[in-house]
Amino acid sequence: MTPQPERSEANAQVLPFRESLLAMLGVAFVVMLVALDQTVVGTALPTVVAELQGFEYYAWVATAYLLTSVITVPVFGRLGDYYGRKPFVLASIVVFSVASALCGMAPSMPFLVLARALQGIGGGMLVGTAFACIADLFPDAHVRLRWQVMLSAAFGIANAVGPSLGGLLTEWYGWRAVFYVNLPVGVLGLWFAWRYLPHLRQQAHSGPIRVDWLGALLIAAGLGCVQLSVELLPARGFDAYTSGLLVLAALALVALWQWEQRCANPILPVEMFRNPGLAPLFLLAVFTGFTMFSLLLYAPLLFQGGFGYSPKEAGILITPLVVCITAGSILNGRIVTRIRRPNTMLYAGFGMLAVSCVGLSQATRSMPHGVLLTIMLIGGFGLGFIMPNLTVFAQQTAGREHLGIATAMLQSLRMVGGMVGTAIVGTLVTRSYTGGVEHALSAVNAGQWTARMADPQVLIDKASQVALLGQLEQAGHNGALLLEQARVSLVSAIHLGLVVAAVAAALGVWCARRVPSIKLGRAPAPAMAAD
Repeated sequence: MTPQPERSEANAQVLPFRESLLAMLGVAFVVMLVALDQTVVGTALPTVVAELQGFEYYAWVATAYLLTSVITVPVFGRLGDYYGRKPFVLASIVVFSVASALCGMAPSMPFLVLARALQGIGGGMLVGTAFACIADLFPDAHVRLRWQVMLSAAFGIANAVGPSLGGLLTEWYGWRAVFYVNLPVGVLGLWFAWRYLPHLRQQAHSGPIRVDWLGALLIAAGLGCVQLSVELLPARGFDAYTSGLLVLAALALVALWQWEQRCANPILPVEMFRNPGLAPLFLLAVFTGFTMFSLLLYAPLLFQGGFGYSPKEAGILITPLVVCITAGSILNGRIVTRIRRPNTMLYAGFGMLAVSCVGLSQATRSMPHGVLLTIMLIGGFGLGFIMPNLTVFAQQTAGREHLGIATAMLQSLRMVGGMVGTAIVGTLVTRSYTGGVEHALSAVNAGQWTARMADPQVLIDKASQVALLGQLEQAGHNGALLLEQARVSLVSAIHLGLVVAAVAAALGVWCARRVPSIKLGRAPAPAMAAD
């Protein structure tokens, strides 16, 4: 019989303060690994596409990661409930670090997309287990919110240095360095998690566990077909291929719903979606992912491709968004436990997120940097008010038995929202930009240059611009004017996508009223065993 860890009654935590601090450092480095990757890659992505030549894969670099994460998060969230989370945290760091190295060595965009898919498996394992570790260590919601400041700090450090670091590494050492930077963080996180994170397991469980692999396969088939059809719609329209993909997606999702109602250990517990307390939180997670990933992915493209800023300048402008996620989380922790209706913070968060998207959708190249920084700051605070509350509210509502899977489902659905958001916004941006470029070129009888200018990478790669300008001038065209019209088309296209993201945030404000009033009560210590 393994010994039961000491519990501090005063602090409502399962380990003494020193052990709790060291364990949380391990989790914090894990969170930093994922956060650093998201922010660094977003800033470098326009340059990556410019070198590897494949704008049609731009959104797939993000959505491949999200798609595999969506599948693995609930699988390992459920396994963590049964077997403890530490083994999966350690394995996820190894997978994530190896995939990061492969991303840095990518010779082409398809290879990079596949490496990002592998990275998403590691990221899904991380998200599905690391966030639930906090609720294991701190069953009391008030204490948990205080300790989450450490995670917010780790998230903030990664987010603060991420955009600028991505820009600097891209300018000084090339874009491959932004993936290699994950390796030292991964090694540090692996050591801390191995040394200090306790292996806590629920004593109540015994017997073999059957993983719902069929459910995972149906999720992959359904979401994969949806993603592929959305990506192909701009070029092919509703032809037999895209229509067939949509039909397959619908069949897979219907089969998933039917199977999950019969499965003994479903990857998607149907009763959770029927829970009036959890269902609206899950929906809000989708809206959060939709808006957040749209901002993180397309704000750098707006600043670099649309406004002509360098990666370093774009990184500086993105920094307030990601830093204020942390600042908002810390401020939220001070406020939410002191007000009568904690749900109010959700209204404030989604409202600020909508304002930020609307503001950025009206941004111009001549707009002062201070205004752009303020717009990004508002969005960061909005996300800081949303994300920790969704997690704590879901854990409080689900109870100890479903804590891990509820946390995993919340994170997974946020990724689904991000996947759908980047696909929809990416489709709108691509189609609108291409249409604008074709119209500008046809107006001056330069339609033969459409293939060269239909890819926004020409607006980022300075060498390609110089070559194209020379060729256009030799053909008797005003190359500088045509490039400027392409920039205007790109800005208008991204503005349209950000308006859609603002609508998603506004729907979050509307749906927040369905969340039952949350009481952040105190919870007893769980029955756990530690190795």
